[in-house]
Amino acid sequence: MKNLKYLLGILFLASVSTSCQNFLDTKPEDSLSPEYYYSTEKQMDAALAGVYDVLGDDNLYGNKIFTTLGAPSDLSYYRRNNISTGTQVLNFDASDSDIRGMWRTLYTGINRANMVLENIDKPQLTDAKRAQVKGEALFLRGYYHFLLVSNWGDVPLVLTSKVDLDKTNIARTPMKDVYAQILKDMEEAEPLVKGIREIGFGGRVSKSAVRGILARVNLYMAGEPLKDVSRYPEVVKWANAVKNDATAAHKLNPSYSDIFIRYASDKYDINESIWEVEFWGNRIGNAYQEAGRVGNTNGVQCGDLTEGYAYGFIGVTPKLYNLYEAADTRRDWAVAPFSYKGQTSEKVDWKPADIYQRMAGKFRREYEAIEKQKNFTPENFPLLRYADVLLMLAEAQNAIAFDPSPTGVANTALNAVRQRAGASLYAGANAITSQADFLKAIQDERARELCFEGLRINDLKRWGLYLFAIRQAASYIKANAPATFKYASLAGDNASERHLLYPIPVREMALNPLLTQNKNW
Repeated sequence: MKNLKYLLGILFLASVSTSCQNFLDTKPEDSLSPEYYYSTEKQMDAALAGVYDVLGDDNLYGNKIFTTLGAPSDLSYYRRNNISTGTQVLNFDASDSDIRGMWRTLYTGINRANMVLENIDKPQLTDAKRAQVKGEALFLRGYYHFLLVSNWGDVPLVLTSKVDLDKTNIARTPMKDVYAQILKDMEEAEPLVKGIREIGFGGRVSKSAVRGILARVNLYMAGEPLKDVSRYPEVVKWANAVKNDATAAHKLNPSYSDIFIRYASDKYDINESIWEVEFWGNRIGNAYQEAGRVGNTNGVQCGDLTEGYAYGFIGVTPKLYNLYEAADTRRDWAVAPFSYKGQTSEKVDWKPADIYQRMAGKFRREYEAIEKQKNFTPENFPLLRYADVLLMLAEAQNAIAFDPSPTGVANTALNAVRQRAGASLYAGANAITSQADFLKAIQDERARELCFEGLRINDLKRWGLYLFAIRQAASYIKANAPATFKYASLAGDNASERHLLYPIPVREMALNPLLTQNKNW
């Protein structure tokens, strides 16, 4: 069912340089020259697959975003007591390999997208095919810039792959201008790409994906540090474009756990999972495969290969566990209620007091449908779910105008997500009575629903709550955790204002004198 794999299988034809040189001032070294390449539909498909391929890189959704880069939050911690340095505990500098790797990988993706766009008119394609390829490349270029600007602030805006080697230095572009280009790319892409029902799976960019991510981009713009509150109506517009599309007909999966079982077992659910990173295979054999670490580094620690080897790097804070009502079906899926006994597949339930031992449980290897390999899995990773669209709609609508009525747009969207989980609804005696309380309810709901999906840290930052939340979680841990788990406060103890943005990688600073460093780095 991994439809995108047929494109990625010929990716090697479109590969570009991944050397340690500055990714903003080099030309491809191991790809065919554009004058000989991009001449056929097959070559263009391979080039576009190369743009997608970046999503699954180990520095992004192949591993780092949901482990070392995603661990330091109020909901999670890096579950190794012998780790005292690194991004996972907020003790790193501008030479850190995670930071350098993410920056490098994102600019690789941008360069690949630019090469596709510069050569889009070269091959003989139908108008519909050309529009689709152009739309997907535009959107992905915008998405990679979005990951850069939301993590680094001002970043070089790169819209061409043909950089003059004598004029390679590129200065940082103001954040506002980068966001403007992201919106331009994505809005231009929206009418060009296909609808999700026509595509039939979530691994390729669809109209629903473009619209949902446009809602996310506008929501980030409305928050810290840009604080452009004029973007809230745009969030509502694009979220409603997803919600009200009768052809796409998105709806919540009645079973929360089934969403993640499907990611593991190679089954799509385009009702809820709008966009996801494609992985397949286990790196056993010689066939082309695109395996990642989903479920391996962020799964429940397990030493049994048959069940699915996992390291259990992501521990859960008491804050997350205690946010759930006892009847909320998400709690015992997101926060694993069990461990594995020794090196076996035997599950042992945690006792109620064992709150610090619990690990993230969303991505479980036991459901993988192929032979399991120790360190690589075929599990897909969610980039956009329909539940997220509903919560973005609720947040933006509340920011525009608080509506206490039970049938209001924001309240209806929020309650739909809670109802699926079996949680109590915000109605009657449980109704929310103020705009500030509604925002707090949204913030808590996003924690319950979307934890461990690579969104929490940036959510906290756009709300202006990151330092407060992670320090508060650390204080609670130091005061209440058993001695063997007090190390879980380390990231919160290290957190400072400089961690609101990543540093510009030191190597890029050395190669590009026009780059300036972020505050306090």
